[in-house]
Amino acid sequence: MMPVIEITDLVKTYPGVRAVDGVNLTIEQGICFGLLGPNGAGKTTVIEIVEGIQQPDSGSTLYKGAPVDGRFRKEAGIQFQVTSLQEFLTVRETLRLFRDLYPRTMDINEVIGLCSLEEFLDRDTRKLSGGQRQRLLMALAIINDPEVLFLDEPTTGLDPQSRRNFWDLITLIKSRNKTIVLTTHYMDEAYTLCDEIAIMDQGKIIAQGTPELLLKEHFGDVVLQVPEDAVNGKIDGLGLCTSKQPGWSEIQTRDVDATIRTLLDRGVSLKGMNIRSWSLEDLFIRLTGKNLRS
Repeated sequence: MMPVIEITDLVKTYPGVRAVDGVNLTIEQGICFGLLGPNGAGKTTVIEIVEGIQQPDSGSTLYKGAPVDGRFRKEAGIQFQVTSLQEFLTVRETLRLFRDLYPRTMDINEVIGLCSLEEFLDRDTRKLSGGQRQRLLMALAIINDPEVLFLDEPTTGLDPQSRRNFWDLITLIKSRNKTIVLTTHYMDEAYTLCDEIAIMDQGKIIAQGTPELLLKEHFGDVVLQVPEDAVNGKIDGLGLCTSKQPGWSEIQTRDVDATIRTLLDRGVSLKGMNIRSWSLEDLFIRLTGKNLRS
């Protein structure tokens, strides 16, 4: 099957900055593809070039094997991180306004149901909560029944319950064989939603693959977390790593059974011990040396 998006040797330079430095990406049909990177990594520039908002200095971007053109604009949906809506319109009126911009659309009642907008259709868009507004913006992004959907940090600022509800919506839309391109600052979000991710830093792709494969490639071990007050200097030489949580000591190990036996032999209490796997956040910091929000 032909990839939905192919990016080849993409380069974009601003005065004094090479924002995109030879990026190559292929995004297949029907997956959720995550593009991650610290601020300034170049990911937004890549997405804007794919969307046709910016032009590259060199390289190419293809949509279903052809240059980005009118077909792409008809078949793509975009939810920007910041979107201004026409004031003094209700949710229902806003949906109708955007529907009339496209030659082909989904049934408006279907969109309302998918995005759970029924309860506030007659509410002024200025009076929506954060979660309600994001669901409306998603509805506007899919109202033309897009083949590929771009979501730019769609859950930023939402409370945990609203984020989870939005994840369910994204999963539901993907189940309709839609291709989703997601940028996010939440590692748990990327791990839960994305079939494949690419991590950018300083204009380059530095890692790409499924979340599980990338974690397996870069981490072959797990982490034992032991309360510091149970340690008392008894775990020197056991692969200590820097703990992200105050009050805990962490031990990297490939052999959990052997490490636990050593802890017991050294008189370390295992009460309160945790075993955790490495996360995408661990991987991100290892590869970039930066917190995602830096």
